[in-house]
Amino acid sequence: MLRIGIFEKVSLEQFSKDWADTFGTAAGEAEQAYRNIRLPCRATSGSAGYDFFTPVPFSLLPGETFKIPTGIRVKMEDGWVLACFPRSGLGFKYRLQLDNTVGIIDSDYCHSDNEGHIFCKLTNDSRQEKRLDLKAGDGFMQGIFLPFGITLDDNVSSRRNGGFGSTGR
Repeated sequence: MLRIGIFEKVSLEQFSKDWADTFGTAAGEAEQAYRNIRLPCRATSGSAGYDFFTPVPFSLLPGETFKIPTGIRVKMEDGWVLACFPRSGLGFKYRLQLDNTVGIIDSDYCHSDNEGHIFCKLTNDSRQEKRLDLKAGDGFMQGIFLPFGITLDDNVSSRRNGGFGSTGR
């Protein structure tokens, strides 16, 4: 196995800022959620995916959406990407989906002004009226490191600063 990255917490300051932007709640709640953050990990030696854990409990009725500031960033080697998917069991049982279908975390994202804070927006797309309930610390998403290539004539030299949509500006 190639060892190409490492997960870290973003700073409490960054997490609190993003928490307030997401939930509009007090700093004390952000600090409690920050303490609950678990770094992503694999469940078994044969697992490809690194499980992400929610720092807060939440429930989703069918059709509802929830945005999670994970408190996590990832540093990885150039030539790699972290692809994020719903955990298989949640997708199977609840049709849980990431709103952007597959989350793509580029290797240069960790150097952004927001410290590379990974967010996840989930939707319960259940067709059987199933309510999804997750406790703080439950796994909800998995990230898989994948190599990627570029074209022979690629000469991009611009740098990223931001998340969604920042590379198209």
